[in-house]
Amino acid sequence: MDDSHVRDVDPAVADALSGEVQRQQDTLAMIASENHASRAVLEAQGSALTNKYAEGYPGERYYAGCEYADAVEELAIERAKELWGAAHVNVQPHSGSQANMGVYLAVLDPGDKILSLDLTHGGHLSHGHPANFAGQTYEVEQYEVDAETGYVDYDGLEDLAESFDPDIIVSGYSAYPREVEWERVQEIAEAADAYHLADIAHITGLVAAGVHSSPVGVADFVTGSTHKTIRAGRGGIIMCEEEHADAIDKAVFPGAQGGPLMHNIAGKAVGFGEALSEEFEAYAEQTVENAKALADRLEEHGLSLVSGGTDNHLVLADLRPSHPDTTGKDVEAALETAGIVMNANTVPGETRSAFDPSGIRLGTPAITTRGFDEEATREVADLIVRVIDDYDDESVVEDVAERVDELTDEYTLYE
Repeated sequence: MDDSHVRDVDPAVADALSGEVQRQQDTLAMIASENHASRAVLEAQGSALTNKYAEGYPGERYYAGCEYADAVEELAIERAKELWGAAHVNVQPHSGSQANMGVYLAVLDPGDKILSLDLTHGGHLSHGHPANFAGQTYEVEQYEVDAETGYVDYDGLEDLAESFDPDIIVSGYSAYPREVEWERVQEIAEAADAYHLADIAHITGLVAAGVHSSPVGVADFVTGSTHKTIRAGRGGIIMCEEEHADAIDKAVFPGAQGGPLMHNIAGKAVGFGEALSEEFEAYAEQTVENAKALADRLEEHGLSLVSGGTDNHLVLADLRPSHPDTTGKDVEAALETAGIVMNANTVPGETRSAFDPSGIRLGTPAITTRGFDEEATREVADLIVRVIDDYDDESVVEDVAERVDELTDEYTLYE
């Protein structure tokens, strides 16, 4: 067996890997769904478990030689139960979208009805967009946020649930900066005789640390990503009560997936273990404080924020009131050149294309991992606004890039 390193075997891939590490070191990751995993998580995900097929579940595998795969998956499950207080946990979904698929397969038939938040209002593709499997398999109706406040219109949701008669209501969002009223959605679901799926993909870490309210024990099903605010191995997770355990497990395997990615589950186990520490609680608290500092500073500069601020890790800015001729893509491209990586995003009442929308979405999980506090985050907000104001001025972008270089040297990654 060849024990050579990637550099020896495939220099082209090695160059790309080295380049990615350097790119992350030299830029500020402010895409709200991104974070920097620890070396321990990266090591687990690059481990020899990559080689192991382990179809089935611990103690009930279809292949021999799974004793260590069982140990790792059991650790991931038990740590997840402790983190989120869940009765049953499935850690095998390959992603948050696969986790949502697992829930749909467990309790819905093709053609059943999903009621979820509109994508341009902060929802997610896997909640029923027509381009996604969910929208192609099920009948979907979508609720919205209130046009004036930017908060979920729970009264409108209730009215829609009564008229649409859904089989499942989806809460939890990908571009929503406020806390979700899980209990209110659950009441609406119960009145409609529907299931309630709470997708906490973005806020798994915030919920685990207690800095965002938890839907576990409230909603019928809770899904999430395991690589965003929780900083664990890349993938998804499903949590539910024991009454749904068998249906969920069968829906994931063999319903939606084959062999689990055991190296990713190892990364989940390590990351969940890290998240059980007091240090992680402090990290989650700082992530939220940084997001609030970012929001406040952007507002001071005159940017219009959807809902007027944030309760979590992300800020959604609508450029139309302050910069009517500037699109999210204009800002995204200029900020990337300056070393600040974020994404253009649709906003409620979107008047442009989803490919070139009117808003930008900014998140603080990754810069908080680097060690940024509120003061440093406020400076980043100042830099962002400088670019927004003069995104087509190369000298301004270059000046901001120089300061970003200084910040990334001060707040380092992966020594």
